[in-house]
Amino acid sequence: MQLEINQEQKEVKAHGSYEFPVLISYERLSYFDTWEFPWHWHPEIELTLVMEGDISYQVNDSVYYLKAGEGLFCNTNVLCCGKRYQSEDCRYLSITFHPRLLYGYSSSVMQNKYMKHILKSPALASLHFVPEVEWQQEILVLMEKIRRLDAEKPVSMEMQIHIALMQIWLRIYEHVEQEEAERTENGRDTERIRQIMEYIQEHYAEKITLEELSDQVHLCKSESCRLFKRYMNESMFDYLLGYRIDRSLELLRQTGMDVTQIAGQVGFANPGYFSRIFKRKMGCTPLEYRKRAKKRTP
Repeated sequence: MQLEINQEQKEVKAHGSYEFPVLISYERLSYFDTWEFPWHWHPEIELTLVMEGDISYQVNDSVYYLKAGEGLFCNTNVLCCGKRYQSEDCRYLSITFHPRLLYGYSSSVMQNKYMKHILKSPALASLHFVPEVEWQQEILVLMEKIRRLDAEKPVSMEMQIHIALMQIWLRIYEHVEQEEAERTENGRDTERIRQIMEYIQEHYAEKITLEELSDQVHLCKSESCRLFKRYMNESMFDYLLGYRIDRSLELLRQTGMDVTQIAGQVGFANPGYFSRIFKRKMGCTPLEYRKRAKKRTP
């Protein structure tokens, strides 16, 4: 499985419906070919509850190591990704919902008084929930309640889920630092990261230089490299290589092109170098990956 994202790194999957903008999904890192989900963002809030195993979860420039029984709040429009940490796999619950479910209509009291300052605060891009902190444990219990409601599907399921999400938001509102929530930072660095990633997505099959990437955000090479490394925990070059490998997976699964052709299609001039980078990331050669993919295909 691969995450559906567009050239702006936005996830394009529908999160619920207009009538009830909530998506409750049950995920495993092993569902993804690379045992990780790539950088992406969406305008919805996402709550994650780890059910089994653990995960390294990054939101903007913050990295969390979540284990079973812990959870995470990801604010709207933040960049996030996740990968294996120590366990073989991680099973987790994802609750994704649009904030309008809670505030109703634009400029309502709910939006202006209780939500806007949190939704727009770079300082509150994410929150880590652990059972040892009482108010966070209450949120974890409510997330588990939502899981049960989704599984049992009572007649009043949507209403009860709505109430549980309101209770979660109340606890977040009551316990976040208000001075942080009201900071006026504009998230400029996050936007620069998005611009670099968007350029890589559009031009990954071409030769890309550091100068070209730096020009996208109007910074010098050294500053743009430091910025990207600080946020992403990897260099721009390593991200580019990883993205090229990700793009090659579909070609290996769904076409009859040979490795040399695929290497050229995704931006590798040297097929031997492509194979080395592929094995480093995937743990197997491109041909081995193709054979495994064919075995999995019914």
